[in-house]
Amino acid sequence: MNDAHVIAIVDDDVSVRRSLLRVVRKAGYKAEAFASARAFLEWLLTGRAACLVLDVQMDGMSGFDLQERLAVPIIFITAHDDGPMRARIEKSGAAAHLRKPFDAATVLGAISRAVAANQLDQGPIGWPDGVGET
Repeated sequence: MNDAHVIAIVDDDVSVRRSLLRVVRKAGYKAEAFASARAFLEWLLTGRAACLVLDVQMDGMSGFDLQERLAVPIIFITAHDDGPMRARIEKSGAAAHLRKPFDAATVLGAISRAVAANQLDQGPIGWPDGVGET
C-alpha cells in the first residue's frame, strides 16, 4: 500500500498502541502510532493517513479536541463509555465508536469501512488547504 493508506493510531496507553499496531499491520495496512494528539499533528505536517483510530480521553489535547481540527474519518476508542460520553461521541460524527477492550475483527472492520468511505469522499487525511497547526 502507498502512504495514503497509513492507519494512524493515537492513544496515550502504550499497550493499546502496540496491540493496535500489531493487529493493523498484520491485516496488511501500514500504520503509525502516536502517544498524543500533538505528536500526531506534528507527523501530519509531512505524513498522510487514510484513517485515524483515536482515544477519546488523553492528557493535553483530547480526541474531541483533535477531531475539531480535522475533517477526517475517525474511529473513537474509549474505556469510558457512560451515557454522556456515548452521546458526545454519537454527536461528533465519528466513523465508528469502539469500547475498550475490543477484538481485532471489530477494529479491522471499522478501519476497512472508514478507509473505503474516505477514498470515495475526500482521499487521505492531511491538512485542509491553507490550514496548519496553530
